[in-house]
Amino acid sequence: MGRILVVDDEHYLADLVATALRYEGFETAIAGSGRAAGELVASFEPDLIVLDVMLPDGSGIDICRKLRRTGCTAPVVFLTARDATEDKIAGLTVGGDDYVTKPFSLEELVLRVHAVLRRTKGDTKTLRFADLEINEDAHEVRRDGQLIDLTPTEFKLLRLLVVHAGKVLSKRQILDHVWEYDFAGNDGVVQTYVSYLRRKVDAFDPPLIHTIPRIGYIVRVR
Repeated sequence: MGRILVVDDEHYLADLVATALRYEGFETAIAGSGRAAGELVASFEPDLIVLDVMLPDGSGIDICRKLRRTGCTAPVVFLTARDATEDKIAGLTVGGDDYVTKPFSLEELVLRVHAVLRRTKGDTKTLRFADLEINEDAHEVRRDGQLIDLTPTEFKLLRLLVVHAGKVLSKRQILDHVWEYDFAGNDGVVQTYVSYLRRKVDAFDPPLIHTIPRIGYIVRVR
């Protein structure tokens, strides 16, 4: 799906963001400073940069300005603890494409990343697998052209499985992405929601959601 560079000196947060994006199918790299980001932009060639405004060796806004001057055209999503209007304007003025204020949910950031990539690269708004279609903007799901009514959580779960179609996802991976990383419950909720999805999505033939015993779940035709 592309490469994303995450630039943030808060290592724990950078790891969380990178992990969430890898679950979406992106290849990721992490930089903890503006200097490291500049080096990785040249070698990693990211399709998008998630860039913290406050870095140990300078402002993310200045770094974005320098990247644009050197010919880097990758879209930039800024992260910042500051929510002043002038800061947002400054970030967008130097060539940023979106702005997410800390604290933020990983789901929000992932959605912003997808929206920016669609806007800048013309990516499709619809995920397709077999006769299943997921319209991300409208939050609509159809099989064989028929609309399927899903709750927001069911939608997130199905989308995750379809993005990783052909790959087994463990209950822990699903929990981390769909219910966020600080979820305090047990992984029984995953089994419950998979059963909800099957009643709706696999009411059609062939079934798409399969259980791999003692490992997790996978979307595939057979």
